[in-house]
Amino acid sequence: MRLCAWLLAAGSLASAAPQQAQLLRQGWAIQSSADVREAGGAISAADYRPNGWYNAALPSTVLSALVQAHVYPDPYAGMNLRQISGTSYPISSNFSNALMPPDSPFRHSWWYRTTFQVPADYKGRTVWLGFDGINFRANVWMNGKQIASADQAAGAWRLFEFDVTAAAKPGENNALAVEVFPPLPNDLAITFVDWNPLPPDKDMGLWREVYLAATGPVAVRFPAVFTKLNLPANDQAQLTVRCEVRNASARPVDGALRGKIENIEFSQTVHLGPHETRVIHFTPEQYAQLKVAKPRLWWPAQVGEQNLYPLDLTFDIGGKPSDQSRIQFGIRQVTSEVDAQGHRLFHINGKNILVRGAGYTFDMMLRSSPERQEAELRYVRDMNLNAVRFEGKLEDDHFLELCDQYGILVLAGWCCCDHWEKWQEWSAEDETIAAESLRDQLRRMERHPALFDWMYGSDNPPPPKIEQIYLDVIKETEWPNPYHSSATAKPTKLGGPTGVKMTGPYEYVAPEYWLLDTKFGGAHGFNTETSPGPSPPPVESMKRMLPEEHQWPIDSWWDYHAGGGAFKDIHVFAEALNARYGASSSLEEFARKSQMMAYEGHRAMFEAYGRNKYAATGVIQWMLNNAWPGLIWHLYDWYLRPGGSYFGAKKANEPLHVQYSYDDRSIVVVNSYYKAFPGVKVHAAVYNLDMTEKFARDASADIAEDSATRVLTLPDISGLSVTYFVSLSLSDNSGGARSHNLYWLSTAPETLDWDKSTWYHTPTKAFADYTALNTLPPVTLKLNSETSQRGMDRATTVFIENPGAAIAFGIRLKVTKGADGEEVLPVLWEDNYFALLPGERRTVTATYHAKDLGRATPSVQAEAWNSKK
Repeated sequence: MRLCAWLLAAGSLASAAPQQAQLLRQGWAIQSSADVREAGGAISAADYRPNGWYNAALPSTVLSALVQAHVYPDPYAGMNLRQISGTSYPISSNFSNALMPPDSPFRHSWWYRTTFQVPADYKGRTVWLGFDGINFRANVWMNGKQIASADQAAGAWRLFEFDVTAAAKPGENNALAVEVFPPLPNDLAITFVDWNPLPPDKDMGLWREVYLAATGPVAVRFPAVFTKLNLPANDQAQLTVRCEVRNASARPVDGALRGKIENIEFSQTVHLGPHETRVIHFTPEQYAQLKVAKPRLWWPAQVGEQNLYPLDLTFDIGGKPSDQSRIQFGIRQVTSEVDAQGHRLFHINGKNILVRGAGYTFDMMLRSSPERQEAELRYVRDMNLNAVRFEGKLEDDHFLELCDQYGILVLAGWCCCDHWEKWQEWSAEDETIAAESLRDQLRRMERHPALFDWMYGSDNPPPPKIEQIYLDVIKETEWPNPYHSSATAKPTKLGGPTGVKMTGPYEYVAPEYWLLDTKFGGAHGFNTETSPGPSPPPVESMKRMLPEEHQWPIDSWWDYHAGGGAFKDIHVFAEALNARYGASSSLEEFARKSQMMAYEGHRAMFEAYGRNKYAATGVIQWMLNNAWPGLIWHLYDWYLRPGGSYFGAKKANEPLHVQYSYDDRSIVVVNSYYKAFPGVKVHAAVYNLDMTEKFARDASADIAEDSATRVLTLPDISGLSVTYFVSLSLSDNSGGARSHNLYWLSTAPETLDWDKSTWYHTPTKAFADYTALNTLPPVTLKLNSETSQRGMDRATTVFIENPGAAIAFGIRLKVTKGADGEEVLPVLWEDNYFALLPGERRTVTATYHAKDLGRATPSVQAEAWNSKK
């Protein structure tokens, strides 16, 4: 993906700004204050000439703008990032907690400057200048007048909106100059800890939207609708409408706030004093029309529709609108409890839900686009996940609106391992910034039905003083969803038990771990972050990430694209891969084997949590994605190329699913739907490596809604080859195929060294032996495909057959731009990295955007683990 593709599309509004806002995205220039002699008053004059400055478009950090201007080469390739001045800090260290090196060009403040036309019809109205994200503090000047100082505009998660009526010049050319100061180690900034490097500018800049808007004397802000259902019937919803109205004038104002939800209308008169801001409520007790019969409910993905309603609010003064807003909301209610086992269990509209999600991260340089956001959330839904977690990476409103539309739950909270959790060092300003940041973000997010939980601590809960500050803000903003003190099981005096755990692992563990563990991260309780370890990407991504001379063997350049601290390389994963699948002699072989071990590991984790519900109540894979091209913790790589971990997760989380249990050999049907499936049929077969059938059995079962049902158990089978296969299939009572699953297993016992477990890893004493897979007879696949148009998408359907006598193992399908072109990405495959038994045929479809194919002719490539070379 070209770097310029990250620029936001001109028509999107990924902002907390009012609907009619003018987004100030284009025509910016930036320069270091070390190279600027003039002060803010002069720089913000319309006739100032920023000669020698760098062109920029917002939102943008300083480094992102400089990369876009070709000052630096792509910092994501190889070790280019280390060639940028200011990157002399130790590799794999937590740079967020260190001062910038003396040679850093980012130790100084940087100026952002632009000019723009203020619409002539803004005359006589209140003009607002808004900033959705400043990292970390700024002096703001407009037309020679200082609007805010750095002690006022401080906090990366603050939403600033200034009344600039006195400075604005409607109908004329206006100038805006913003001096941005970089985060210090003791600032509550945006940081990356052990996931990936923090860039040398520490992501300083105007990293979210800057906008201009106009209203009458009174502005309407932060509208939301809260729901109370008559559980469990859910045939009536009581709605409470909440918003803030802000009087910008120095005079009292009398007006009316009017609301509408489809055909439901309501209003109330409002008196505001000079410069008063007030929260206004419409409650069902006062407005009977807000008791809605037979509401169309919002549900998460898989279990129901994502119904959304419009809310229109207008503040009228003398019969004329001063301001208006429009949002969409969902009628749904989220509750949670800590059950008798001490596990937090969530309920959506009164129904239990097993939370199966992954940790989401921003791009390392905070670049974004609506197109990429949608691609990532399409991946989330395609993998049958129902949640993402934000650890200190709170996405914008466009992302949250997509979550609302796709039914993806969002668990949000602050970051760990930096000043956000160094409470003993907090100043009075830190307490204020933390409280105001929480207030701004909760008011922004609470209108979204996707938001279901807030954690005001991460790796640790805050001390009582800070916790009370947070709890007061949560109460004041009327946050309608569950919340708790951290992502760990540590209780607090004010918040009580959390009902969640953060017990790892984060490093490679054998598939058996998830069902055998009873103490750490296994399938019990709610695990807020855990992982079966690294996921080296497919070979094409590895070759983009690393220069040819460092692609093989594994060296320090690989390590640079691992993580920090305990995760500074992938040696644990590589040693397990060598022991289980055999040592690799090339990058291609290593990448191919890695996909299958990542598939195996991620499938095992999600399947274990599915089988054990509701002794297991939730799991967050650490992580969903990478902030830059990386080797660890992702379900798809930075280039949006899905690999083994993606398809292992997708398989495990399919809503009606048949699976094998590593602990007791039981065959289980996991149903994630809120409906029953009577009379399903399961077929289980066991094959040796040479495809000799060693066991086969059919069984029927009635599957209850939202359940896990043991259907049969595989017996002890003699005469198995060291590596053998278990093939499972599930059909419904009409004979329709619903699930197919294939496992590769070993008679060599895989045992874990529980006594040597750490917070991030349980070692393996003895490994399974899959090296015989390297001796599989070569196969030749038969392949045909056809492509059709589906609106703005293309669908390529692949008809694939294994005509030979050997299994075709680990088949990977690709759609490319012509026979020798690049892979079309992003892409949604119905299945991939699958196997075909002898004589088996499959039909698999890939869907992708037509624009990503361009004018090329789609070409399909298929390669099995044991394809003929």
